[in-house]
Amino acid sequence: MKEESLNFFPAHKLNKMLKNREISATDIAGTVNSAIQKVQEKLNVYIRLESEKMLEQAKQVDSYIGNGGEVKDFTGIPIAIKDNICTKGITTTCASKILENYVPVYDATVVKKLKDQHFVLTGKANMDEFAMGSSNENSYFGNVKNPWATARVPGGSSGGPAASVASGTAICALGSDTGGSIRQPAALCGIVGLKPTYGLVSRYGLVAFASSLDQIGPLTRDVEDSASLLNVVCGWDENDSTSINQAHPDYTRFLSGDMKNMKIGVPRELMVNEMDSEIKDSVTRALKLAQDMGAVVEETSLPSLEYALSVYYIIAPSEASSNLSRFDGVRYGYRNGTAETLRQMYKKSRAEGFGPEVKRRIMIGTYCLSAGYYDAYYEKAQRVRTLIIEDFRKAFEKYDVLISPTSPTTAFKIGEKVEDPLTMYLSDICTIPVNLAGLPAISIPCGLSSKDNLPMGLQVIGNILREDNVFRAASSLEKAIGFDKIPEELYKS
Repeated sequence: MKEESLNFFPAHKLNKMLKNREISATDIAGTVNSAIQKVQEKLNVYIRLESEKMLEQAKQVDSYIGNGGEVKDFTGIPIAIKDNICTKGITTTCASKILENYVPVYDATVVKKLKDQHFVLTGKANMDEFAMGSSNENSYFGNVKNPWATARVPGGSSGGPAASVASGTAICALGSDTGGSIRQPAALCGIVGLKPTYGLVSRYGLVAFASSLDQIGPLTRDVEDSASLLNVVCGWDENDSTSINQAHPDYTRFLSGDMKNMKIGVPRELMVNEMDSEIKDSVTRALKLAQDMGAVVEETSLPSLEYALSVYYIIAPSEASSNLSRFDGVRYGYRNGTAETLRQMYKKSRAEGFGPEVKRRIMIGTYCLSAGYYDAYYEKAQRVRTLIIEDFRKAFEKYDVLISPTSPTTAFKIGEKVEDPLTMYLSDICTIPVNLAGLPAISIPCGLSSKDNLPMGLQVIGNILREDNVFRAASSLEKAIGFDKIPEELYKS
């Protein structure tokens, strides 16, 4: 076993090795740091690196373990945090000029929970500005590149966290998912990405984009790590009014590898015309594997999903318009120094501080919420959202999970869609309905495309708080598919 391969091991395997004293936390941090030094310039995964602190933290963990400290699931595990999740004393920029120098005075709840595990922070991962994007090309700090092909996007908005895990520059990562921003980059980077049930993981300390859609979740190398990391970060939080106040199970109990008698629905509305034929074929093969394991697979229809994309791009920008009004140059963040009046300061600070995609969505949202248009757009979108939720409710009366592709295409070339926002928005067509309904969903790799050797993703959707079914199906399919590839070419040049 080569020490340099430790950075591609899943956390649960490293955890066992730590417990058995086969390796130290310093060994793990050292290999991850070495990988960061080799590929950070190629990929631009991190906005802020914590290399020296990472190695120091690892030494402290080794001392803690040596003195009899408990080795928990993520003790000594290097984890990347998306740069819209607050970290006390460490910049949290949301990949925006307007928050370039913002240093939070508190930790997000999920970060506190990881600190209780004695995790090791690798750094703050790059992202689309304020989590708005599907390609990670909207960052003030430059776009992230896909570890499988550096001329391609890693997906967004959690492109940095996804690329960090895929490239071995972090063992796991935390991202946020508003319309697919964990699952879509997970699919494009060949890793596992989970969006939990809305309210299962506290959003306290997550800089808000669209409050009724945002959800923090894990990006990991395999499904077992996903379940373990969810165990750590989920749970009720008095600081989050949308947090669900009920006990949760140990999600690793559902990694049975058994799909016997599971009922799977395949929504025809998510097998979209724009889909790459290889992705469709890979999902079809996975469904055949599910049948071979004893699952019942049927095509089904959720008619309202046809309107999900339109609904999302009214509701999300509207909420963004409201949430981002706090960035006005007065209390914190970037302030234009040449303005002569208060109104001028607002205008210049926001014009100079926000990037083009953020401005676009603020303008769309402000329009949808304006007098005379609220009823025609925002209120109508919320009514259709209710229909989408009802369609899912009916589907889950019959099925344990729904399965679809995660993304209709593999990773596209950098710059290919940046001038065509509507085409870019279609990248999230399979993931957006899940956020509108507040459901849990996971993306797992289902192979590499033969034409460009890029990862393809499969999405498993569950009913509200039925992560048990999601993990059961995902772990079974993961074992059956047997995807174990890493982007080896990244380290050859």
